[in-house]
Amino acid sequence: MTDILIVGGGVIGLLLARELVKQSISVAIVDSGELGREASWAGGGIVSPLYPWNYSKPVTALANWAQQAYPNLAAELAVESGIDPEFNPCGLMMLDPPGKDRILDWASVNQKAVQLLSAQQALAKESALGCGLDYAVWWPHIGNIRNPRLLRSLYAYLKMSDHCKVYSHTEVESIRESKSGQVDIIAVGKKLTASKAVICAGAWTGKLLGALGVDTPIQPVRGQMLIFEPRPGLINSMILHQGRYLIPRLDGRILVGSTLEYTGFDKATTKEARELLLEQAFKLVPELRSVPVEAHWSGLRPGSPHGIPFIGKVPGWSNLYVNAGHFRNGLVLAPASVRLMRNLLLNEEPIVDPGPYDPLTPRPSSDMF
Repeated sequence: MTDILIVGGGVIGLLLARELVKQSISVAIVDSGELGREASWAGGGIVSPLYPWNYSKPVTALANWAQQAYPNLAAELAVESGIDPEFNPCGLMMLDPPGKDRILDWASVNQKAVQLLSAQQALAKESALGCGLDYAVWWPHIGNIRNPRLLRSLYAYLKMSDHCKVYSHTEVESIRESKSGQVDIIAVGKKLTASKAVICAGAWTGKLLGALGVDTPIQPVRGQMLIFEPRPGLINSMILHQGRYLIPRLDGRILVGSTLEYTGFDKATTKEARELLLEQAFKLVPELRSVPVEAHWSGLRPGSPHGIPFIGKVPGWSNLYVNAGHFRNGLVLAPASVRLMRNLLLNEEPIVDPGPYDPLTPRPSSDMF
């Protein structure tokens, strides 16, 4: 029997497994596909909500904790696994974001370094910018993580652990609470038993909990992205304008994202999204017109009301938990989200007040997704 069974092998499930095995707790991960190949793999890896002042205090609390944790986490994983997740503290430049005074007030309250730049100062930092702008906001503390490498490093670390078993391509058919108080998970003919279980299945969490009679407002939201072939030095910081962004990787590749589409579980890429992303990329950095696109892909985010994740016990269960619904900020919040989950599983002092994330806590009904 396993101590804790984790359903879902994205960044939340893998990071949670790492947290637990470091405490010598036995863990099993079950995933219906290949580990780390859904939303966590598809995201851009900016370690901040795109417009952080627009988010609620619960999201901000987790984001602040996670931003402090990421540099050390990446360094530790590089040593533990031999795979560098490539945390890149390159800073984020926002072009003409609305509400200048509100931004500065938020940054002051949250003790974030921020600098207003004139158009000339912005061009001095990023000479390839091609769009006209009035001003920019520079966030030097914001970095990005190369999420496919982060997932690979986590998986490599867990494969070396005697405390972790992995069941990929293993779809969960049912979840039951045994008479002895344990959790039984039936998955493709296998019966896996654990003292506790955690659902970390991203956009698929609503389906799994719905089968148990638990209504959780998590829905898939498609996002499409492109990546350009390496052009080292073309841009050096992340650039955000009107909800679209460019992300430089350490090897010179440049990501552009992202769309926000309510298309159910359809993960198909579209010509319309490709053209939209290219148009925005070329507007921001005209030199990208001469750079070939290397790949175009999509992923399904776990949309939730106001992007506040559900972290805590599943209603009606004594030993089944959920950690899902991070919407656009799964990679952003992951280190804090899983540390809070660990706190709850092991009865530790929580890093933040767990109340706002409890599945029983009502979410505001307006502007839900």
